[in-house]
Amino acid sequence: MITRELYLNQLYGFIDKPFIKVITGIRRCGKSAILTLLKNELLRKGVEEDCIVFINFESFEFSEIDRADRLYEFVKAKIHGKNRCYILLDEIQEVKSWEKAVNALLVDFNADIYITGSNSHLLSSELATFLAGRYVGIHIHTLSFKEHLTFKNELTKNTVSDLYKEFEYFLRLGGFPVLHTGEYSYESAYKVVYDIYSSTILRDTVQRFNIRDVELLERVVKYVFANIGNTFSAKNIADYFKSQHRKIDLNTVYNYLHALEGAFIVYRIPRYDVKGKEILKTLEKYYLADQSLLYAVMGYQDRLISGVLENIVMLELKRRGYRVFVGKTADKGIDFIGELREKKIYVQVAYKMSEQSTVDREFAPLLDVRDHHHKYVLSMDELWQDNIRGIQHMHIADFLVMNEY
Repeated sequence: MITRELYLNQLYGFIDKPFIKVITGIRRCGKSAILTLLKNELLRKGVEEDCIVFINFESFEFSEIDRADRLYEFVKAKIHGKNRCYILLDEIQEVKSWEKAVNALLVDFNADIYITGSNSHLLSSELATFLAGRYVGIHIHTLSFKEHLTFKNELTKNTVSDLYKEFEYFLRLGGFPVLHTGEYSYESAYKVVYDIYSSTILRDTVQRFNIRDVELLERVVKYVFANIGNTFSAKNIADYFKSQHRKIDLNTVYNYLHALEGAFIVYRIPRYDVKGKEILKTLEKYYLADQSLLYAVMGYQDRLISGVLENIVMLELKRRGYRVFVGKTADKGIDFIGELREKKIYVQVAYKMSEQSTVDREFAPLLDVRDHHHKYVLSMDELWQDNIRGIQHMHIADFLVMNEY
């Protein structure tokens, strides 16, 4: 099993700390593997195996543990003596009122508890009520480009020689870990991703949020996917459906977008006014948990390449812990502003910089920002890489493998 150091280093730092560790992310992003690697680390550190309770609630073996009382009694019976125990609960949202059991286990036993879940609202709301101040969250994404290179090297036993060509492959394949454990054609890969998407829509949106009109939800999904990288509002969606002679009210649109965010299918990126230094409440952008979701649902479309490239960069900033915003200056837009403690980064993303007008358009917003923070213009140009008044232009692949920004 290949180690994902970015997340494991975060997790290992909280071993035996007095917090419940909450691991979230879209289905099949690697949460179960992270828990398995954690178990291996505990064993390596000398923890006895019978002091570790590992339950995957998606396994039929544990299908009867579907209520808080059954979970509590099952774990209680597994805990021996007064030694410290380690409780690893995978896909906890499958258990009704799970938060009550987890809270009781924390109070009643000498336990270090780790839980995973595929729905952000489920975890955030219940935890805020029952476990306020006693949990720490770690969010798992699909594979980054750098992780893809690690998996590829491990799979083929060869070091990737052409970084840019490999990025084009990653651009098409996406980052779901299962696709990086063997050889897949694009067609078969997208079938795997579509099954992940269908499961997520059914279990983490339709069922969790009691959505009745599944066909309408999927139409909203396709609208969001088709507008990757574009600013829009709930009203834009409602107006679009009206033009298609299909009525949908604003509250329904908001509820559907809320559900899609909750299942980690999409991420909402708010706009930030650079001059006014405030977050704006309208015309945000939505990006996907992985670019392969777009191809699986709508097929590969060259015309969406700019939005897909933005999507990859946005996810990389999030992986590295940045709060990400869409920037707004007086009359221009900045694709991304990332904030990480005292650090700030400005990023423009384009497909190609072959025309002078494109160069001017991409550099102009960053030239208007007069501060000392790092600024980048990223594209897929392999030859032209330059620095204009402190703004660095580079290939997206080079940006993604940098150690820090």
